[in-house]
Amino acid sequence: MTHAPIRIGVLGTHSTGKTLLLKRIESSSNASKPVCATTACSWPAPASSPNGPPDSACPRCSTTVTSTEWIITQGIADELAAIGQGADVVLAGRAPLDALAYLRAAAEYRGEILHRRELERLRQLTTTQIPQYRLLLATVLDPALPVDTRHTYDPRYRALVNSHVHQLLDEEDIDHQRVTSDPDSHARAVEWALQLCVKERAA
Repeated sequence: MTHAPIRIGVLGTHSTGKTLLLKRIESSSNASKPVCATTACSWPAPASSPNGPPDSACPRCSTTVTSTEWIITQGIADELAAIGQGADVVLAGRAPLDALAYLRAAAEYRGEILHRRELERLRQLTTTQIPQYRLLLATVLDPALPVDTRHTYDPRYRALVNSHVHQLLDEEDIDHQRVTSDPDSHARAVEWALQLCVKERAA
């Protein structure tokens, strides 16, 4: 029997363990022999994406409605491409709602008010994709932990993104699992993902 691909989305602010979590799920999934693909569309657009937004070293400054729409639609396209290439498990490093949270956080950081119609359009774009995910994992910021020194994240913006991620999940009443910095929490998230894969294949 042919099963629909399993899509697992991860969202959260900078340096909260999203990449590590994805790698752990991917390596564990590969050990169970599914065909697994990880997508992580990011801003700014890589050089290989000529139609992406212009480069910027300041996400909180450069995040706009246009760049957010690009990230959302490109992320969806990347997931569909992975499915088209035969992946039966797709790990989305930036689920669509994540990009909207970054936009709202950037607007609050800059003291701007987003156009109501544009914001609603992006909200509809993101929420229509949510049912495609069989599991959503939302990382939680632990301000007590040190930030990765390879990056220069603004602590206020980082906290605002964390707040907006979880506000959006609550506002839309979206089923998700919170993943804290606790190693046991990460282990449980990996186990949830693996159990989902096993359950779907046994159905």
